[in-house]
This record gives sequence, structure tokens and C-alpha cells, in this order.
Amino acid sequence: MSTVKETVEVEVPVGTAYNQWTQFQEFPNFMEGVEEVRQLDDSHNHWTTKIGGVRREFDTEIVDQLPDERITWRTVSGDTQQKGTVRFQRVDDTHTRVELVMDVEPSGAAEKAADMTGTIDRRIKGDMRRFKEYIEHRGIESGSWRGRITPG
Repeated sequence: MSTVKETVEVEVPVGTAYNQWTQFQEFPNFMEGVEEVRQLDDSHNHWTTKIGGVRREFDTEIVDQLPDERITWRTVSGDTQQKGTVRFQRVDDTHTRVELVMDVEPSGAAEKAADMTGTIDRRIKGDMRRFKEYIEHRGIESGSWRGRITPG
């Protein structure tokens, strides 16, 4: 399993950055290889990705979510094994530090090769840069979900 960590500082308030991240259906706008994210309920999402010509579908469960602070998830079914946490830290009234830490288990030959060559790491770092551009360009979030999920 590979661990990837990336941090970006975005020029929006912490609430705006957090609210936008909760709009999972918007992920294809800034995440390379993500074709669709469908929210099934408050804590479950269905993902469709296509990376290196390989399409994968999997479901994730949010296991811990605290507004303006963090969202932690894990895969619960499908072709991909991963878990991660995204944290939001207020820098000042108009800046937020967003830190993503993910553990990814490459599942096929293409994914294992991508992991060995650093492609997964570069992709996630690119996704975070694109999130920064996406939210700063918008200036406001496209929606929000302010519910709390606690580890059970």
C-alpha cells in the first residue's frame, strides 16, 4: 500500500473550501481520471474512474466527518482499495490549508506500474493543485453538506 500526502493553501475561507469538497459529484471537474461520483446517501459514494484505459468502479464510506475540519473515508466494495483523510485548517479569514493523506493499494498491473513510477503520487498532487484553481476561480462553493459523521 502506498501513502500519498499533499497540502495546498487555497485563497478562500475554511468554510468555502470544506463546503466545496463535500460536493463529491463535482470531483470530475478537478480530479484526473474520475469520470463520476454519485452520492448514494450521507456517508456512501459510488465512483467510476478510468485511468490508463482501465475503468474501475467502487464504493466508499465516510467514516468520520467534522465540518470545517476533516473528512475520512475508506473503500467498502469494488475494484479499488484506498482510505484517506482530507483536513481543512484555517490560516486566516481568507486562506485555508487543505491536506490530503491517502493510502492506495494498486490492484492491477497498470496500477502497480503507475505506483512504482510515481504516477499515482503525481496524479494526486495534480488533483490538489486543480482543486485550488477550481475553488479560487469559483470564489464560492457550488453547495455544501454540513452534517457530522462519527466513527462507529
